[in-house]
Amino acid sequence: MKKLFGGIDLTWPKVIIAAIIAGAITAVFAIVPAFHYTSFITITATLEVWIFFGIVIIMNSKSNLDSALKCFVFFLISQPLVYLIQVPFSYMGWQLFQFYKYWFYWTVLCLPMGYVGYYMKKNKWWGYLILLPMIGITALSYYQYFSMMQFYFPKYILIVLFCAFGMIFYPVLIFDDKRIQLTGAAIGSVLVIALSAICFMRPPVYSAEILGTTENRKITENCKVFFADPKYGDVSIVYEPNIDEYMVRADFKKAGDTVLTLEMEDGTVRVYDVHIERDTYSVTKRD
Repeated sequence: MKKLFGGIDLTWPKVIIAAIIAGAITAVFAIVPAFHYTSFITITATLEVWIFFGIVIIMNSKSNLDSALKCFVFFLISQPLVYLIQVPFSYMGWQLFQFYKYWFYWTVLCLPMGYVGYYMKKNKWWGYLILLPMIGITALSYYQYFSMMQFYFPKYILIVLFCAFGMIFYPVLIFDDKRIQLTGAAIGSVLVIALSAICFMRPPVYSAEILGTTENRKITENCKVFFADPKYGDVSIVYEPNIDEYMVRADFKKAGDTVLTLEMEDGTVRVYDVHIERDTYSVTKRD
């Protein structure tokens, strides 16, 4: 593992080939539905894996300029390729490239970041300060995906472990000074523990009013409603003053499929299949 952070003869052909492979694999993750809502899709949206690629390039470069240019070219090839490969498979077609603007900004920033990042190879205390923003971005991803993992468990566990590993072990793998290694690993460990604790204390909840007047029969405060499996969340009857009606409100706590039973005031029972995602849901009445 240590060789990956300074022991590779990183020639320009290797950088270009690696960029093509990274872009192609990322596009596949974006295209294939099986990868959606998993750790693999995260590379299409956030920076933690690309930070890893950038650090590897920096640590195997021969100078500040070499580092800056190789980081820049790696992103300049890989990021447009991600969208180019998706074009034939997406209903958006070439409009997909509107999302490339975000990644283009980061591509341009690779020049100063790669140049300055090379100083991490000097094995000095201030080298860790250069690394710290990358640790911070990885920590934000850790927090985001730990919350997603709670909602989709066991999905997203790989990216959570990846981020935790980076936060703790990047200093160990980049620097040779034991004091920097221990201090960096300690700071990373504290971040992992603190962010994990916050996520456990504030588990993700997706709240929505999922049913209103049904088949011309109004929901009243005397109706009863419940999920077949309470692990998916809580459900209740709430009054919405804006529309002067009672509705079924769900506080979803886990992704998946469950059954909702609604007992009307006259004893009539309606059963619904509910599919839950982190930011959307569907409710289908059974015949």
